[in-house]
Amino acid sequence: QVQLVESGGGLVQAGGSLRLSCAASASTFSTYPMGWFRQAPGKEREFVAAIGWSNYYTYYADSVKGRFAISRSNALNTVYLQMNSLKPEDTAVYSCAASNIKDERAYSKNYYYTAIYSYWGQGTQVTVSS
Repeated sequence: QVQLVESGGGLVQAGGSLRLSCAASASTFSTYPMGWFRQAPGKEREFVAAIGWSNYYTYYADSVKGRFAISRSNALNTVYLQMNSLKPEDTAVYSCAASNIKDERAYSKNYYYTAIYSYWGQGTQVTVSS
């Protein structure tokens, strides 16, 4: 069982930056590829970014590519999402998730599906004002 706790959300003006953190309870954190997803009011949850077992493989939604950066510290059991050049359309609840997939090729083909993630945090609100 993995417990995930997000932090770092808040209110920011357009063009500003925020850094989200997701702290995991598991001592085996390094064995879980991680993802960030977001859900805006009235919309479905959507993929934002994902990272493999180390910082080597990262994946991004087209809407955030070049503005957001995902990273992880296995020593601190934490995954981060650095968000720069924020836009009002980035406003959403951001959640981190951990996947039980152990095969790198399988993860590289499915990282954007919510179904492959077994553990979810409660989410943190990000609001970007225009």
